[in-house]
Amino acid sequence: MPTGQPMNELTRAITVHRAMACTVALVGMPNTGKSTLYNRLTGGNARIANWPGLTVELLRGAMPADRCGRAYQLVDLPGINDLSGSSEDEAVVQRFLRHTPPDLLLVVLNATQIASQLRFLLQIKALAMPMLVALNMDDEARRFGITIDATGLGEALGLPVLAVSARHNQGIHQLVDRVHQLGKGRDGEPQEAVLDQALVDIPQAWVERLLARYVQRPPRLINRRTRLADRVLLHPLVGVALFLGILLVLFQLLYAVGAPAQNLVGSAIDWIQTAILEPALAALNTPPLLRDVLVDGVWLGVGTVATFLPIIFLFYLVLAVVEDSGYLPRAAFLMDGFMHWIGLDGRAFVLQVIGFGCNVPSIMGTRVIRDRGMRLLSMLVIPFALCQARLTVFLLMADVFFPKPWWAPGLVVFGFYGLSFVAVVITGLLFKRAYPSQEAFVLELPPYRTPSLSTILRRGWTQMLNFLATTRTFIVLGAVAIWLLTNLPPGAVQGSGATLADGIGQWFQPLLAPIGMNPALTVSLFFGVIAKEILLGAMAVLYQTSEAGLGGVIAGLITPLQALSFMTFVLLYTPCLGTVAAQLQESKSRNFAMLSLGWSLLLAWLMALVVFQGGRLLGFGL
Repeated sequence: MPTGQPMNELTRAITVHRAMACTVALVGMPNTGKSTLYNRLTGGNARIANWPGLTVELLRGAMPADRCGRAYQLVDLPGINDLSGSSEDEAVVQRFLRHTPPDLLLVVLNATQIASQLRFLLQIKALAMPMLVALNMDDEARRFGITIDATGLGEALGLPVLAVSARHNQGIHQLVDRVHQLGKGRDGEPQEAVLDQALVDIPQAWVERLLARYVQRPPRLINRRTRLADRVLLHPLVGVALFLGILLVLFQLLYAVGAPAQNLVGSAIDWIQTAILEPALAALNTPPLLRDVLVDGVWLGVGTVATFLPIIFLFYLVLAVVEDSGYLPRAAFLMDGFMHWIGLDGRAFVLQVIGFGCNVPSIMGTRVIRDRGMRLLSMLVIPFALCQARLTVFLLMADVFFPKPWWAPGLVVFGFYGLSFVAVVITGLLFKRAYPSQEAFVLELPPYRTPSLSTILRRGWTQMLNFLATTRTFIVLGAVAIWLLTNLPPGAVQGSGATLADGIGQWFQPLLAPIGMNPALTVSLFFGVIAKEILLGAMAVLYQTSEAGLGGVIAGLITPLQALSFMTFVLLYTPCLGTVAAQLQESKSRNFAMLSLGWSLLLAWLMALVVFQGGRLLGFGL
């Protein structure tokens, strides 16, 4: 045998071993810090928030390889309360364990709530799958006077149990090493989960014996800071007033800090156009038609949208602080009684708040609602949340038409957030009988936490980049389409009534003129159906101006009353095609998606009609 042959066989064996990635699945109850642990182990950017049910998709990421070079893939399953539930999230976990069993289960428990989560661990243990338990938030548990004998508990259960703090990166290296140890030798087929065994009820006496032997808790678990804060924030009157005040401060902050940053980016984009882009195109002898498409179409559209990146970054920073602090579950508790009146509960209110960022993940977040009637009603009202894409439109128009006094723009935007909630109330009252629900709302309030600066900065940066990445295709194609509509047929002059855009605007004038829409605004609304991110870009192309000059141009062409009507319509009509697609996917009903689309258009037209015609009757249209 040649001397090189054994080494070649060994090399091939090592190569095969490395290619067989070990799949590790994260499973746990909501609000256990599972997504934070996922980020620690993978360096990924799963959304982190102190609210149950945000993880609604199967996130996948690479963990560090072991010393032999074997790859490890981590799958973040949705947070669930048990394996016998009927919510979409619980169904996702059941299907995953049944059809694609992982090599190893990493069960995450909240150490501060070990008494209520131990039953869940025993249910998961009944799956008879290889597993490792991570007692997360161990530092917080010790601060509350809770002591857990992780080693003893692990020996009693026959499972390895490690105490960690994902937020403070404590015990993570030991956890990774243990995953590598358990992953060794698992080169065969993954063991199928025995779901039927997991559905057997766990005797409470068993749970109590384990708690008595391995968990030491103070006679009365008291977090004085949390109780003191809750006395104020959960007060039926003071709490609501403070919540509204927080929102108002948010909008004032967005205007005060975001507007100067937006102007700075706009000036930079205009400078790039005049100093670099146009000279470069001239030097390349670019044909006039192509030059016009690139400069007056693509660049103007993209540049206008890009100026709102600082505002989006700032918005997600503030939203991350609110979510990570533990305030959102309290807002749900505070608003639950009112939401029940319109056929919903506190979860729908929080999903509405999360929709301020984007409606799509909020609609996907309805998977945590088990009752189909409440889930559909929630999906019907979520699109009225004023998302960050529509926020960009409102900030511009509020600054142009209502610049004084200094607090007026923020107050105008805050007013439209209030109007969005009015739309939710109207929709809930009209459709709650069509989508009835009897599901009880149970929520365990977590303690308040100080948000991590690195986490919220990373989230703001990531969401800003995601905004740009997910909208760039829509922006470019939309800008080109708008330019073509305003310049075809050849030789037609924009505004003369002979272009395709003029034709579309005139065609719909009988319907939209009663709400104050001129042809240019009408065409921009059509492109806003695709994505609100390109609406301002469409207006810039239609009015043949840059972002820096858009405000001055529209201020001379439409009245403040028309602006209010336009903003009302933008707030309530179809958010974007992505939202409609999410509704179709989550409801699995084309009729429901069409109902939502038709209702939003009808409500938008009616509300805009009230604003415009009511304003004229009051003498504000002159």
